[in-house]
Amino acid sequence: MNELTEERRLILSKAGIVLKHLTEEQITSLINRNLDPESITENQLVEFVQVANATYRAGNPIISDAEYDLTFLADLRSRNPNHPYLKSVEPESAFEGKTVELPVQMLSTEKKYSKKEVIKWIKSIDKVAKDVGLDLERVEIRVTPKLDGFAAYDDGERLYTRGDGRTGTDISRVFDRGLPVANDGKRGQGAGEIVVTKSYFEKHLAEKFDNTRNFQASIIREKTLDPSVELAIKNKAAVFFPFASLPSWEGGANEFLEQFDDIINTVWNSVDYDVDGVIIEVTNDSIKSHLGATRHHHRWQIAFKENTEKAIVKVLDVHPHTSRSGRVNPVAELEATRLSGATIRSVTVHHYKMVKDKKIGPGAVIELIRSGLVIPKIEKVIETVDPKIPENCPSCDSKLIWENDYLLCTNTTDCPAQIENTLEHFFKTIKHIDGFGPQTIKTLYKHGIKTVYDIYTLDKPRLIDMGFSEKKVAQNLLDQLSRSRSVPIEDWRFLAAFGVYRMGPGMCERLLEHFHFEDIFRLTEEKIATVEGFAKITATAVVSGLNRIEQRFWALHNLGFNIQRTAHITDGLELENSPIAGKLIVFTGSMKSGSRDEMKKQAKALGAKIGSSITGKTNLLVIGENVGIVKLEEAKKLNINIVTEDKYLELISKTQKEPSHMDTGKDIKPQLKLF
Repeated sequence: MNELTEERRLILSKAGIVLKHLTEEQITSLINRNLDPESITENQLVEFVQVANATYRAGNPIISDAEYDLTFLADLRSRNPNHPYLKSVEPESAFEGKTVELPVQMLSTEKKYSKKEVIKWIKSIDKVAKDVGLDLERVEIRVTPKLDGFAAYDDGERLYTRGDGRTGTDISRVFDRGLPVANDGKRGQGAGEIVVTKSYFEKHLAEKFDNTRNFQASIIREKTLDPSVELAIKNKAAVFFPFASLPSWEGGANEFLEQFDDIINTVWNSVDYDVDGVIIEVTNDSIKSHLGATRHHHRWQIAFKENTEKAIVKVLDVHPHTSRSGRVNPVAELEATRLSGATIRSVTVHHYKMVKDKKIGPGAVIELIRSGLVIPKIEKVIETVDPKIPENCPSCDSKLIWENDYLLCTNTTDCPAQIENTLEHFFKTIKHIDGFGPQTIKTLYKHGIKTVYDIYTLDKPRLIDMGFSEKKVAQNLLDQLSRSRSVPIEDWRFLAAFGVYRMGPGMCERLLEHFHFEDIFRLTEEKIATVEGFAKITATAVVSGLNRIEQRFWALHNLGFNIQRTAHITDGLELENSPIAGKLIVFTGSMKSGSRDEMKKQAKALGAKIGSSITGKTNLLVIGENVGIVKLEEAKKLNINIVTEDKYLELISKTQKEPSHMDTGKDIKPQLKLF
């Protein structure tokens, strides 16, 4: 039935979704396409995709997965590519089970949609390889199918949903129900997917389930399994497939590029499961360690999903938008055109130098491309016009200046756009807080609120006077502000929230690994430049940026945020006295003395390097309980030193001097029980 049935209402209730912007009648009209998705507001669109996501993941979808991705979610992307819903993992709150911290973070994978993009990525890997003493011939590549199933993590004891990447739901019940590991494998192999073979699904399950994703959800969700699901599990058609045991192509980077099409085609079709691309990753541990990861994805791994569409489009106008940094970014308004299932009405141009050089303006004709479901971009300009270059800031009317390729508003103190975007950036970055989106920030600014500190000193009467008429709304904002101070927040995240130029989360963490939290505002350019990744130009910009935020930083800090320190690797520690200094260590299994993340932080503080997989470069494998067989066997094959958790803790206890200023949340103490 194409409506909100009683069962679907129950799903929404369990997911905590309360309709605020849509009526049930409007939802039914959207399902049946009696209401044009383009005619609803952004808030209504977001609410609809939340409803669609919740019902889909609970196995009772109101629309198909393709409609969700290619119509509604794509429409949201085209309207507001930076909407928080698009930046987060879609919630799985419909599943029953205890929410727990994941043993490791389950990061997303950066996507590439053309061979050209993959080649560019390989070239970037080549540069890093040279930095660690390797040439491209010695760069090793692994290619595996990208399963389109239900992502989960198996630590050998419990199975977790991916959740938000940091916390997930314990769904170990699926193993209690008999779900096997693919290829009769053993538990504890880490991340993988719950999948069902396509041939079995089409023959035995297609009449009962709309698609394989609905079937997979039923394995997780139902208290009592349907007989057809039990039979699929018994017949090993439904399995948990660890990524570590997927069929793969492995070889050198040059060989991969030479045989690109054949390798992609072979791997893509190597399994009888739904596949929506391939995963390409570097396996050289030295390169992986050097590249590391962003907060979103590993830099040494990409997903290749070829799906590019093009359209010839006329430009209606080019509008300037001022960012928090003062840069004025051009956005081209387009004649509405359908591309990859979405209606595209605008596209961001890189900068006004491009507008000027490419002669983009009202009446220009461009070739627009959209790869998969990513943000569209201008491929080339077919017909040029005389462009309009703004002279004044669209937000505060200040005179603009050129800074390299960009137009810049230098009114940093009174430009509404810069102030509002800066406030919004702070709350987006610290996380753990809701309610402070663009509309709330605009309202606050209209009533004279210009700093984050001002927001934290608000009270309920003031909020109500500003127009937050419902006492419940005003109180909720105050509760969120209070909560954001009590929930633990990493020191690097707190620093990154101030938006210092060239100081994203990764760079902030790197800086705080080398210098005390209290000392960063006294650092010289020379000191900062000694840290890997901080060239002299960057160090100069960082010192200038830190000077600008120092007063605001300490004012907020003194409000009592629960800041967790980064493990410090140069805090007076005599690393020559550390038995693991310079060693490449891999941790595996369930640890009793603390989480693996905590142990990794302490190992880094003692001068060690941390690896995620076993290679010939690995010096030490530290094993806890319920160890995955793959890493253990690989370590034995390579004659790598294997020690139990207790032996490892005994080893590091020999360090004469422990680092101060290191707060990992728990004391790591040796246990009596041996593995």
